[in-house]
Amino acid sequence: MARLALATAAIAVLVGIPAADPAPKPPKVDTKAAVERKAAQSILKSLSLRDRVAQMVVGITYGDVPGTESKEYAQYRHWIRDLHIGGLIVINHVQYGLVRYAEPHAMGLFLNQMQRMSKVPLLVAGDFERSASMRVSDTVKFPYAMAYGAAHDLEATRMAGLYTAREARALGIQWVFAPDSDVNNNPANPVINIRSYGENPEDVAAHVAAFITGARSDPKNVVLLSAKHFPGHGDTDLDSHTDLPLLTADADRIRAVEMKPFQTAIALGVDSVMTAHITAPALDPDRVPSTVSRRVLTGLLREELGFKGLIVTDALNMAGITQPYPGGQAAVRAIEAGADVLLAPPNPDVVIRAVMAAVEKGDIPRKRIDDSALLILEAKVHVGLTKNKLVDLDAISNVLDSKEAAEHAQSVADRAVTLVRNTNNVLPLAAPDSACLIASSGIRLSAFGQKLAEDFHRRAPNAKVIFVDNLLPPVALDAVLGDPGACSAIIFATFTVNPMLAPDIAAFVEKMSQGTVPVVFVSLGNPYLVTPFPKVAAYLATFSTAATSETAAVKALLGEIPITGKLPVTIPDFGRYGDGIQLPARAPR
Repeated sequence: MARLALATAAIAVLVGIPAADPAPKPPKVDTKAAVERKAAQSILKSLSLRDRVAQMVVGITYGDVPGTESKEYAQYRHWIRDLHIGGLIVINHVQYGLVRYAEPHAMGLFLNQMQRMSKVPLLVAGDFERSASMRVSDTVKFPYAMAYGAAHDLEATRMAGLYTAREARALGIQWVFAPDSDVNNNPANPVINIRSYGENPEDVAAHVAAFITGARSDPKNVVLLSAKHFPGHGDTDLDSHTDLPLLTADADRIRAVEMKPFQTAIALGVDSVMTAHITAPALDPDRVPSTVSRRVLTGLLREELGFKGLIVTDALNMAGITQPYPGGQAAVRAIEAGADVLLAPPNPDVVIRAVMAAVEKGDIPRKRIDDSALLILEAKVHVGLTKNKLVDLDAISNVLDSKEAAEHAQSVADRAVTLVRNTNNVLPLAAPDSACLIASSGIRLSAFGQKLAEDFHRRAPNAKVIFVDNLLPPVALDAVLGDPGACSAIIFATFTVNPMLAPDIAAFVEKMSQGTVPVVFVSLGNPYLVTPFPKVAAYLATFSTAATSETAAVKALLGEIPITGKLPVTIPDFGRYGDGIQLPARAPR
């Protein structure tokens, strides 16, 4: 037959008859994906309709270890043994304005208890935007995403993705809700802000790609990733935890700017996309919130952008979605819109009953439930949960105590420091021992500023270091500072991510900036806060409140490191995107 084929081809050439095209090759089959799907289908067959619905629910946990006789433990036992929910998300306790982080080994122990209790392995998620440090104590303090944007180092972002995957898997987290893919182009944004890589969509997309690439680079630590918050939460001025923000941009602008990082993530095969609790009239003229909008989730994300992975809602306990859709309404509407995973509903029982009722009435086709449940089960198989679902408690410290990761975090924090103004070369400080450092932490009991004060005082033991908060009245603020004329320079460092300083604190800063002593404004949180203070002598931004950024700020103030950062956002009346005074380190004395 082979000889006949060759002869036929030769004759065809000789007589001028075009040879037949070779038979098309069969499409390449992703064997691994096929095996994973087959395993997931096997699990799906064993689940009732109610259990398939329950697989779509991810409940809240705090990573601590409640006693087995406690109400908290009874609730988890009910969710897992009775309801058979599909996963958990680890968040933080907040008490009296203070964040309480999970202890790593306690968290691993707790997750092992939950996994042993669950027939189908639990998919455990975490908002690890700055790796585990966002939710877990005793971890490397990675800077915020915007610091990576200011450092302009995609390789550093790639490494951040790698470290995040390793820390996540060591702690029992398989689903990382990162990278934040929002383009922060609104200075009044109170909730995204420094969580974004910046205002330039191309830069944000490049960092998103770098993070995804890095997080996937270690085959021993496979995680799911999530681009968030679709279709883009950066150009809003309300916090969706407390209200329903509005994205006013037109459809062309949204596609060109807000959606660019998501398109990049989808092209890289990102595992999931998280929705935003916002309204975007240009995308849904009925002003239906994106989380429950079929036009946004199915029409835009699935059909137009071709996304085939998991669509996960933002937390369903946030006021931005619970106010318009209480009870189980948000969950039902989200599934109807195209969501696969219902994140953090206030009451999983209510949600499962509501979805079951919608299926029984025909409002939600059973196939929608089956399709979503299969995607979720495939994800569980993909990250290896069907082979090993338990945390190796003995290995946690070895991963979290990484010297390499700690050096990386400090290096990025150092290189992110950006100098936007430096009147009369007030920086580096000429006489730090006679300077006055004011740390404004917002609330009275706060860890913010402690590292800053410690590092500054160690280098300048005679400097005056004071803490102020939003509860201090003007007379107390003046008293705690004393005679400003005794200061060679006044460094005002703020940690707030709110759109503006508290009124009395703002008046205090304005009063100081009107005096003869140069005021150095240092923003470790919201970089836009300096705008109302045009008379400050210098402006320094770190784009991160992490302890590593506090150390970097001190080193920059004293000239110990070169200042090389560039603005990843525009600061009205102060600096444009890309600006940054480049300052060499001071020669050792």
